[in-house]
Amino acid sequence: MEIIKSFILGIVQGLTEFLPVSSSGHIEIFKEILNFSYDSENGLFFTLILHLATAMSTLIYFWVDVKKIIYSLFKLKKDENFNFSLMIIVSMIPAGLVGFFFENKINQLFNGNLLLVGSMLIITSILLFVSDKINNLKKELTVLNAFVIGIAQALAILPGISRSGSTIATSLFLGINRDLAAKFSFLMVIPIIVGSSLKMIIYDNLVFEEVIVINYIVGFLSALISGYYACKWMILLVRKSKLFYFSIYCLIVGLISISYSLVQ
Repeated sequence: MEIIKSFILGIVQGLTEFLPVSSSGHIEIFKEILNFSYDSENGLFFTLILHLATAMSTLIYFWVDVKKIIYSLFKLKKDENFNFSLMIIVSMIPAGLVGFFFENKINQLFNGNLLLVGSMLIITSILLFVSDKINNLKKELTVLNAFVIGIAQALAILPGISRSGSTIATSLFLGINRDLAAKFSFLMVIPIIVGSSLKMIIYDNLVFEEVIVINYIVGFLSALISGYYACKWMILLVRKSKLFYFSIYCLIVGLISISYSLVQ
């Protein structure tokens, strides 16, 4: 694994984890471009590094909110932040179950299959296009809404289905205001990333190679920095109803992926 590949994959992970273009789908595409085996033993540890970097970038950006949520949760202070934490816990249920029982099977199905990835990107494009047209957004989060958004996050285990795109689009379909939709989408993923990382540590054969520590560091930093700014940028775009541009992007990339897979 060359250092330049670590840098590129870190940026791809950081940007696409928050921008509604599917991080898993783009990782599949860049695996092909860079000829990088993301499923090797060494690659699994690198995957863990990138996931933790994006989780940390979210924590840094929302640190003030996260502190309030943690304080209210552990003090059982039944205020707005406590309720928000409960909504996050509810949203974790579908994604946690699907990720724990089906993640490996789904990843094997999609691994290197750009035809399926491209098809899922087109579905993401449709979701973004339709949701961006919704204007009547006055509802708050409820337990039922949080669970439905959690189902959308669970479906995003399919490479090509954007996690942020599907959760934000679902929130908008449910009538939740744009700022709250974006905030909830980004904060609800932290426990999922942490849980997924713990699952990898416990069940997967992770290999840490000291000779390429610099590659790990480069990948982590590039994912952390790009993730932070992607998170900041995405919130502004959601607020200004600019998801349409990402819809076009996903459509183009999806069609290119499908075309590329058909000529191979």
